[in-house]
Amino acid sequence: MGFLRKRRGREEPKVDMTPMVDCVFLLLIFFMISTTFIETPGLSIKLPEASTQRDKDEAEEVKIYLSKEGEIFLADTQVTTAALRRHLEGFKERTEQMTFLLLADKEARHGQVVELMDLAKVTGFARLAIATEQRGPK
Repeated sequence: MGFLRKRRGREEPKVDMTPMVDCVFLLLIFFMISTTFIETPGLSIKLPEASTQRDKDEAEEVKIYLSKEGEIFLADTQVTTAALRRHLEGFKERTEQMTFLLLADKEARHGQVVELMDLAKVTGFARLAIATEQRGPK
């Protein structure tokens, strides 16, 4: 009788990991593509439009945001003009190679924009850039 033959050993069940790895890679690619990087979290700054735009340099830059209400932000923290001056003076001799990037709302007061530009000059920044949006086709 062939029914009573002994088996040599039990085969262990195998789990194929390939489909799971494929799904993980597809999810990773989906999230990498669909993720948007917000440069100004929590701030709503509408930059003025310009027909020309300068390419970004690889040099180190200090980003200062000016809202339409006149609030000054360094990164994502609100600062006063005096605190901003102290922060900028902390860069000392590195200011010659750094860029002072001013991201002012298009509805911000012109006087405050000039004050921030003057502050950059006084603290030793040789490079000043004012951020704008690329004007779309009409």
